[in-house]
Amino acid sequence: MNEDNRVSRLRLARRLARVGARGVTLVEVLIVVAIMAVISGGVTLVAFPLYRESRIKIGVQGCQTVKQAAELYQNLDATGDACPTIQDLVTSKKLDGQHAEDPWGMPFRIDCSEGEIHVWSNGNDRRPATPDDLKDNFKPADITRVKNL
Repeated sequence: MNEDNRVSRLRLARRLARVGARGVTLVEVLIVVAIMAVISGGVTLVAFPLYRESRIKIGVQGCQTVKQAAELYQNLDATGDACPTIQDLVTSKKLDGQHAEDPWGMPFRIDCSEGEIHVWSNGNDRRPATPDDLKDNFKPADITRVKNL
């Protein structure tokens, strides 16, 4: 009798080992995928507004960099009162070619009216003269306003 109990325990142990070694079921995989989808969706909801705001801040900094390069160009290299273009700044090496575009891949716009240089970025919609355009003299309140558009 003792030998029968030992044999039956051994068979049970082998059967449990086979069941454990079988792997995961489709239902278990689907549960894990669903949990990962919920977590990634939550991260996206938190991270996307921060990403959008950082692009706006980088755009404003780019406008300021181009403005400084344009002022340097006018003070050192300009032959008249003509407003420099992005190409002029890159050619004269006052601006690195990698900084000639805003975070949305559009070239910055330089305006020299009224005796002062201003630099604009078209913003997220990539169209000039819209409410989401960025300017070189933006304040934190302006960044918040553009972010909330």
